[in-house]
Amino acid sequence: MKRKLSLFRILIFIFAVIWLIIAVAPFIFQIFTTFKSQGEFIMGSLFKLPERIHFSNYINVLTSGFHNYFINSVLVIIISLTLLLMFSSFAAYPLSRMRFKFNRLIYSAIVAAMSIPIHITLIPVFVMSINFRIYDSIFALIGPNVAFNLPISVFILTSFMQTISREMEEAAEIDGCGKFSTFFKIILPLSKPGLATLAIYNGVMIWNEFVFAMTLTQSTRSYTLPLAVWQYQGQYGINIPLIMTLLFLTSLPIILLYIIGQDKLIKGMMAGAVKG
Repeated sequence: MKRKLSLFRILIFIFAVIWLIIAVAPFIFQIFTTFKSQGEFIMGSLFKLPERIHFSNYINVLTSGFHNYFINSVLVIIISLTLLLMFSSFAAYPLSRMRFKFNRLIYSAIVAAMSIPIHITLIPVFVMSINFRIYDSIFALIGPNVAFNLPISVFILTSFMQTISREMEEAAEIDGCGKFSTFFKIILPLSKPGLATLAIYNGVMIWNEFVFAMTLTQSTRSYTLPLAVWQYQGQYGINIPLIMTLLFLTSLPIILLYIIGQDKLIKGMMAGAVKG
């Protein structure tokens, strides 16, 4: 029995190593490519190490308006996540903790909204942004980011809040806390793992959003980082090392965010599966 268990662990370890190589190899390839020149990338082997470290790609990216794209992306993600977490928590609390006549109907409508393809709303959203005179600005991106990520956020947070023990809420009511006090002092603090999970999940989606950014912005002053890659395309060729450098710098903040918040992300995912 012990021999079979040991063999099973060895097989699991081998598969884990293979999966790690598959997952990490593209990222390593990307980093190596950022230190190559365009000529070296074209003439040499794809997986060959750089003959000489070139920092010209990083210099070109950082001196060609990257800071403007980065600031726009940061502003969009901060405002969008703040509004998204606020609205989703305000909606999830009554849906998960209160009983009223249209509770299930509202919840079902929110869940049904998750099936709406965002691409069919491009023209209406485009017209609305013009009518509200926010077209070609980062504020035009905030509304779609919040609206189309709100249904799944409410769905996840409602399920999470249902796991919170009702005895704590009842004890707060006995002590004289109203619904608002109970929400801000009891439910919201206990929902931090769920909110952290939503922040990371939605943060990645908003950071990489391209379709609405392409549709609702026109000038480079309003471009976000995903559109920066579009700017680096040439008419007759593409500088792959330069684009790889831009992609690496673009993905670096999200990677760091995940590394910092991975424990909270795991806690939020596990807590939603355990009843309080």
